[in-house]
Amino acid sequence: MDTPTVPGAQAIARAARLLRLVTASGAAGATAGDLARQADLSRSTAHRLLSALRAEGLVDQDDETARWMPGPELFLMGTVAAARYDITALARDIVRSLAVKTEESAFLSVRRADETVCLLREEGAFPIRSFVLSEGVRFPLGVASAGLAILAFLPEQDVGAYLDRHPELDERWGAPHGAGPLRTRLGETRDRGYAVNPGLIVPGSWGIGAAVFNRAGHPEWALSLTGVEFRFGPDRLAGLGRTLLAHAHQLTTRIAAAGR
Repeated sequence: MDTPTVPGAQAIARAARLLRLVTASGAAGATAGDLARQADLSRSTAHRLLSALRAEGLVDQDDETARWMPGPELFLMGTVAAARYDITALARDIVRSLAVKTEESAFLSVRRADETVCLLREEGAFPIRSFVLSEGVRFPLGVASAGLAILAFLPEQDVGAYLDRHPELDERWGAPHGAGPLRTRLGETRDRGYAVNPGLIVPGSWGIGAAVFNRAGHPEWALSLTGVEFRFGPDRLAGLGRTLLAHAHQLTTRIAAAGR
């Protein structure tokens, strides 16, 4: 990564990284030690930045547990930003329909830079569930099925640039996430129309994802389904994929009609 040249840019980047990590921790919050480790910062640096963010109301700290969690200013900022970026109101009934029709857990995720963030989760009726994904959880593009679906339909130069920026994917997520195997799965996703994650994050937990496009034709969101492996066998996978693609197309059409 290039060294920031704008004065203060490094501190802002570190603070933003901590904000994303705190947000991803949800209502349970996270310890300063965990945040420092995940952000690759010393504990003293992380604590100094968290304290500055707390003074601005962007994060808060529980008095009893000392865990850090999102602050009130984030809620206020998010309320304003939602008018432009939030599509959950458009998508909620579609995600619910997907869960009802498949009986699997259904999700809406959004692309944020080189990651996907889960925005909505709806439980299906099948009693055995996968808990790999929930609201606020982030994954790099190409790891979870939602990010794989989005990455597959980006322009080739964007895919190449992404892989160049993240040579660590196989080391962190396993050999199937190296550039070669990942490109193979991207090609399969384009041919099939939807992505398949055959238990590559958690063994036995499968997922499929389909890209959702903005009115300019760019993949900005994804719908996905997760469940236990035996529910995604060859006899059922194709039907799940068709249902997923139909719901993704419905949401894409709805987003275009809303001018997003």
